[in-house]
Amino acid sequence: MGAADRGAMSLPARITLAIVGWLGAALAAPATPVQVKVVVVAMFESGNDTGDTPGEFQYWVEREHLERVWPLPQGYRDLRSSADGSVLGVVTGVGTARSAATIMAVGLDPRFDLSRAYWLVAGIAGVDPHDASLGSAAWAEWLVDGDLAHEIDAREIPDDWTTGYIPIRHKKPYELPVTRDEGEAYRLNPSLVAWAYELTKDTPLEDSGPMRLRRAGYVGFPNAQRPPFVLRGDNLASMTYWHGARMNRWANDWVAYYSEGAGNYVTTAMEDTGTFGSLLWLERAGKVDAKRVLVLRTASNFDMQWPGATAAESLAGEKLGGYSAYLPALEAAHRVGSRVVHELLRDWPRYERDIPSAP
Repeated sequence: MGAADRGAMSLPARITLAIVGWLGAALAAPATPVQVKVVVVAMFESGNDTGDTPGEFQYWVEREHLERVWPLPQGYRDLRSSADGSVLGVVTGVGTARSAATIMAVGLDPRFDLSRAYWLVAGIAGVDPHDASLGSAAWAEWLVDGDLAHEIDAREIPDDWTTGYIPIRHKKPYELPVTRDEGEAYRLNPSLVAWAYELTKDTPLEDSGPMRLRRAGYVGFPNAQRPPFVLRGDNLASMTYWHGARMNRWANDWVAYYSEGAGNYVTTAMEDTGTFGSLLWLERAGKVDAKRVLVLRTASNFDMQWPGATAAESLAGEKLGGYSAYLPALEAAHRVGSRVVHELLRDWPRYERDIPSAP
């Protein structure tokens, strides 16, 4: 049964199916759980896992030979793994709610030992043209949530405010002190992020005519006009697909605020704070090591308009016409991310014991 079929079922039926699936998995669990070395986390797949128009999962399934299927009725989509289970592939579903639920389901699955596994979130994103170009790949250290907030409609905000978004339990935008008690922001292991960047920073990335045409309009944005490259840059996760120069300013300010000036907003996506929040709780339960988590986002589109255009024109052009860097961004996610996966597998006795760090 596919995700669409389960989505059409009534809530009681879905709950029953999840319970049955969970019990079945527990009963079928091997006496010794499969030791997973790397979990690759994608957020969506367009159709089948192989053989059609790809989403974030398909290149991983086909190129890393994730041929073994593990039913996961209590999650968004069935899992896939390599023959020996060392690499496990997960599709969370779109949005922080689905990502949190799916990752929790996987983390509690008795079939797998995830206690020493590395987690690689690899997916496409919108990108800030101040920082990067289409097809670029950004390793995040800070994951900031864009939903946990108070909000006043923009037509009613005070004249001296730049946004109607207000941090939870505060009275005005960017009021101090900063608090992160409710999952407003997370920081990944800085040494591991630095290692991943150093390992992959020279990875050649795919360019294309449509990408060159799109970035040519971003006059005055030198990073946007570069060919694709690997960089370090932080992620804002929001269930609302926002767009435009004013929202871009908010995103930069929001990430700077919650990271207390340490982070720099580069990519926008919809799942990563949900994923990492679940991993922190799973770490608390002794199931995973949250210091072994990496987030890689690749640029399928710019998050704001080019000079002379409106936000509405830019959004419509990307959404309705298809992302100008959709396939190159999928390619970049695998090309860059797989270098990390292969290195971890190559010297597993070392990396099982010691988390790598940049020299």
